[in-house]
Amino acid sequence: MGAQGDTIAAIATPAGPGAIGILRLSGPGAAEIAAACFRPLGRKGLLDHPPRALVYGSLLDCEGQVIDQVLCTYSRGPSSYTGEDTAELHCHGAPMVLSLGLEALFAQGARQAGPGEFTQRAFLNGRLDLAQAEGVADLLDAQSREGARQAAGQLSGALSRRIVSIYSALVDVMAHFHAVLDYPDEDIDPFTQERLARDLDAQRQALAALLSTYQRGRRLNRGVKCAIVGRPNAGKSSLLNALAGYDRAIVTDIPGTTRDTVEETVELGGIPLRLIDTAGLRDSGDPIEQMGVERSRRAMEEAELILVVLDQSQPAREEDAALIRAATERAPTIAVLNKRDLPCRLEWTEQLDLAASVPVCAKTGAGLDGLAELVAQTFPREPGAAYGELLTNQRQAEAAGRALEAVRRAGEALDPRRPAHRRGGGPERPGGAHRPVGAGGRHRPDLPALLRGKIGRCPCPYPVQRPGSVPHRGELWNLHPKEGFEWIFGRN
Repeated sequence: MGAQGDTIAAIATPAGPGAIGILRLSGPGAAEIAAACFRPLGRKGLLDHPPRALVYGSLLDCEGQVIDQVLCTYSRGPSSYTGEDTAELHCHGAPMVLSLGLEALFAQGARQAGPGEFTQRAFLNGRLDLAQAEGVADLLDAQSREGARQAAGQLSGALSRRIVSIYSALVDVMAHFHAVLDYPDEDIDPFTQERLARDLDAQRQALAALLSTYQRGRRLNRGVKCAIVGRPNAGKSSLLNALAGYDRAIVTDIPGTTRDTVEETVELGGIPLRLIDTAGLRDSGDPIEQMGVERSRRAMEEAELILVVLDQSQPAREEDAALIRAATERAPTIAVLNKRDLPCRLEWTEQLDLAASVPVCAKTGAGLDGLAELVAQTFPREPGAAYGELLTNQRQAEAAGRALEAVRRAGEALDPRRPAHRRGGGPERPGGAHRPVGAGGRHRPDLPALLRGKIGRCPCPYPVQRPGSVPHRGELWNLHPKEGFEWIFGRN
């Protein structure tokens, strides 16, 4: 039995005509409902065939009339995507056929599935963890080849395995520490402060490395905001059209044609770019054009990549050098030397050399491969990094940051150079110095309060957020995709 007691159904293919249209069901009655709307070719009914077999037959509407010749299959939970009984009807992709088929499924007791409810059930039934479920959404929204590979790797569990490795190492530290404190007379390896510091530092580095992947993961997921700037008639709109593959922006020989920003998303060098074509930067008495120039400057300030388009058939001006200086101060910058099909009159100067450059012809598309290479070099992929191991959204990054901060504080609490009140140590107990952990006897040493947790019965000046401090104990506020990073050295 799944997390829900009802059966859901939905059209699982995009709207509009197509070669194939799929009706999908999930829930305790999925197979039986599909069987009621499907007449197999032959004497055997659908449920007389083994699960996962494709059965050919007719799809029936609410009145029992044939509306299409289809293939049908069913699976029994938990061996399915959602962990429940599931069924699929593979029809011709006619909107009317799919609509009538869905009505027939509703008439047999199914209800309309909500957005993402199939994946939600897979998560609730333990078939996917949270990171994998987010990988499904990222895969659907992928805008580049690298983004699709990253999402597919995350869906396969690559990120989850990396997280679980860190989580398991911290649990081992916690378990060993508690075992030494609770069972001092047992033959357990002594737990030294040096070893604890070394283990914590290793996981701190692992968490820091994981968190450092967020910028590239976010760019692959959401795209890089890229501003195309330059003087009027340099070829900015022509470059946008060339990269987009169609006439997205109006192009004329009249300076100031582009008055407002025009946006388009393209893949270049394996990186999804959110291109923003801007108005030409110049002083103008036209108030409308000046508004466009102000928007151009704002787009440049917010950009993560700036393409400065220069007309290489014209001599360089001081405005060009000033624009490149301003761009390089804000974000990675590439100078696009347009109109390479014309004689070059652009004299290269030290000011222009601040940015990487590539000659192109926006009208013909010549040189765009070189531009793609520069973009890929600007946002390089980590050598040896496996697809799917990047953090791709803010939730993941914040959770990794919280876990990193917790481990960092634990390491600081171990530093003998810090004052006792800063480390978490309490006042010295009667009887003098404390014996080493694991040296025998039941006296518990005055180690940092952070490490003692609730065992030491003393307050912790460096509290690590506990599950009980969030609105819901089971809330996935932390790094581990399912269970979460529990309080590192104790549990409520």
